[in-house]
Amino acid sequence: MATPSRWFDPSRHADRRPFLMARNRIVAAMRQWFAERDFVEVDCAALAVSPGNEAHLHAFATGLIRPDGSSEPRYLHTSPEFACKKLLAAGETRIFNLGHVWRNRERTPTHSPEFTMLEWYRVREDYEVIIADTIALVRLAAEVAGTARFHWRGREADPFAGPEWLTVNDAFKTHAGVDLLATLRADGTADAQALAAVSPVAFGKDESWSDIFSRILSEMVEPQLGNGRITVLHEYPAVEAALARTAAHDRRVAERFELYACGVELANGFGELTDPGEQRRRFMAEMDVKEQVYGERYPIDEELLEALAMMPPASGVALGLDRLVMLASGATRIDQVLWTPVE
Repeated sequence: MATPSRWFDPSRHADRRPFLMARNRIVAAMRQWFAERDFVEVDCAALAVSPGNEAHLHAFATGLIRPDGSSEPRYLHTSPEFACKKLLAAGETRIFNLGHVWRNRERTPTHSPEFTMLEWYRVREDYEVIIADTIALVRLAAEVAGTARFHWRGREADPFAGPEWLTVNDAFKTHAGVDLLATLRADGTADAQALAAVSPVAFGKDESWSDIFSRILSEMVEPQLGNGRITVLHEYPAVEAALARTAAHDRRVAERFELYACGVELANGFGELTDPGEQRRRFMAEMDVKEQVYGERYPIDEELLEALAMMPPASGVALGLDRLVMLASGATRIDQVLWTPVE
């Protein structure tokens, strides 16, 4: 069997180059879009005390060695979110960061362990405004790439059509026959037995409400999202939104949304939680789950909690640039739109 060519093989690079040039045009157009709306581009450091405190996110660990030879752990960030929130506490009001992030245990046609994230924040603006931004940038990418429809594995979506707005509960009812809110208590806590009793997918005996939720979402709901047009999936259960504020009309759900096209998740955003006590509680709960499942936990960034006490109300979102370029340019794998893919 012939050995596959490396990404730097001239013939393979020639095949990838049209996608890469589309990427450059999209990035340039996005920077102009933000500049026209008075956003400031920031450049967040990749080394962090904590890479993020979500149970199922896996980081790359390293160490900071001081001049005297002593050391302490550091991580490559999984998102610039913590640093961006510190900048909001410092007084910035509209910022965006376009840079690399790292996530271990992730390698599929739509996942790379190192990828580019576009993340932006608006102070004192509702998260519906951030959702509108996200839709506009998806359409901008399509315009720049010269495509009228996204295609991915037999699915297609018109980015210029009016989006489908779907609450998570309605999505579960429609595509999995599950009333998700009925498995959440009035205070927002989850009832694993209630969800297990109605789950249409198989699960292990020791799996939590969150595990079963994720299985139903990935197996039955996500493939149905973003078909024909973009889907805005919103009102996530609060227990699945550790960094988002709770919705005013229902404590069981939070101001979190995700945007899908052709069954591919492109963005994940929040009305940001700014209560440091509640944030610490949520981080500790997430790390308890991580320790139980994976036998490790990440430190909590105490400076972030200090910053949250100073931070004004804000909304923010992270968009996977490479995935969007992939759909807009017609690429079929994420490595086709990365200038130097991780081998």
